[in-house]
Amino acid sequence: MFEQIAANPQWFWISLGGLLLATEMLGASGYLLWSGVSAVLVGILVRLLPQLNWEWQGSIFAVMTIAVAYLWWYWLRQRPVSSGSQVLNQRNRQLIGTRTTLTEAMHNGLGRVNIADSSWRAQANEDLPAGTEVEVVAVEGVTLVVRAIIR
Repeated sequence: MFEQIAANPQWFWISLGGLLLATEMLGASGYLLWSGVSAVLVGILVRLLPQLNWEWQGSIFAVMTIAVAYLWWYWLRQRPVSSGSQVLNQRNRQLIGTRTTLTEAMHNGLGRVNIADSSWRAQANEDLPAGTEVEVVAVEGVTLVVRAIIR
C-alpha cells in the first residue's frame, strides 16, 4: 500500500483534503476547511510538479495550513461582532414601534388591537374610539402601551 501512495502522492493529498473537508462539515469552525483546501492544493501542485519529494510536500502543506489558518483568524478578528438581537424570542418587545388600528374602543384606558394574526390588550393614557391609528410605545407584561398617531 505504501508503494502505491509513494507512486501517486497527488491522490494521497487530494484524498486527505477530501477527508478533511468532509470532517469540516461535522462542525470544526473553519480550521479543517482551510487544512483540506491546503491538502487539495498540495495534491494539485504535486500533479503539476511530480519531482517534489515527500519532505517538500509535507513542508508546503504545513506552511500553507498555518498561513491560511492565520489569515482566517485575522479575517475573523477584523469582522465586527454582532451581539445579536436583544429582543430575540420576545415577541411582545419586537412589536414596539408597530403601527396598527384599535379594534375595540378604549374604555378606562384599555382596549384591543390586532397585529398580524394576534389580538393584543392595549393600554393608553386616554380613551380612544375604535379605528384610531395607534403606535406601540412600550410593553408591560402582555399589555401593549400605545399612543394615538396624530395626523
